[in-house]
Amino acid sequence: MATTRRRRIVRVRSERVRGERFSVRGDHVAAEEPLEVRLQEPASAGGREHVVSVTMRTPGDDFELAAGFLLTEGVVADRSAIAGVRYCRSVEPQEYNVVTVTLRTAGAFDPASVSRNFYVTSACGVCGKASLDAVEAQGCKPVANGFEIRDEILRTVPDALKPSQRVFGRTGGIHAAGLFGPSGEVWLVREDVGRHNAVDKVVGALALGGAAPERPPGLVVSGRSSFEILQKAAMAGFPMVVAVGAPSSLAVDFARRFNMTLVGFAKRSGYNVYAGAERIAGLDRLSGGADGGRGAAAPGAEASDGLQAGPSNGGRER
Repeated sequence: MATTRRRRIVRVRSERVRGERFSVRGDHVAAEEPLEVRLQEPASAGGREHVVSVTMRTPGDDFELAAGFLLTEGVVADRSAIAGVRYCRSVEPQEYNVVTVTLRTAGAFDPASVSRNFYVTSACGVCGKASLDAVEAQGCKPVANGFEIRDEILRTVPDALKPSQRVFGRTGGIHAAGLFGPSGEVWLVREDVGRHNAVDKVVGALALGGAAPERPPGLVVSGRSSFEILQKAAMAGFPMVVAVGAPSSLAVDFARRFNMTLVGFAKRSGYNVYAGAERIAGLDRLSGGADGGRGAAAPGAEASDGLQAGPSNGGRER
């Protein structure tokens, strides 16, 4: 069941049970393979390579994934430090599962910052993130103000993501992340078996694409929002994270500490706002007003001071 360089969907044999019927049929599943990310110092500094990460990912957009990972994890501080990205051709048959990122300047990377290899699974992110203090010490700063979107436009963002979820449409087993602006248009989407990988691919696409948008965009994700999703969004300067699913408690804490807007259970009928409601215009026109929903908790959850602008538990992760 080996995949090729661009193969994101794999056909497999499956045995199906439907009611009292049994059948054998083919099925499509999302491809998953390891990707090793290496960082190469410039020739002027000796050209040494360092293995930084091994992540399980869906093949495709590998250069973007590598660049985005280095930036969102603070291994490389600035996109201008990246001189180029290539597949490592000396490791057959794993040629397309090893990517080397070459740095432009020697001072752009401190080898001591990667004293151990990261191991990332497709379900959770980089291990060893102990606290919000550790992330702040790593260089993560509160996100700047300036982004605003109207309530009625925000409700359309999850649906605007769906047309670009082509692999999800065929497999039902992959996550998506996309960027959107105040108009609600979702204009850059990437998919991956790992939700954190999908975000890294989006960040990497911006970094390798050259011109940055005039204003930092919002990030929409097709599943739940976790601490790591918020961390990566903050490192990229995204002021708002909109999730189709639920947030974790640490994601909420992160958003509040780093001046981010966090929205969960987002759909046309409503959504929950857990932090940064001031970036959403038009909430004061709703029944009860912006202050009327404070303190309400989702069924079975502890009370929170987050604003609920929609059904308390009206959505579920895909």
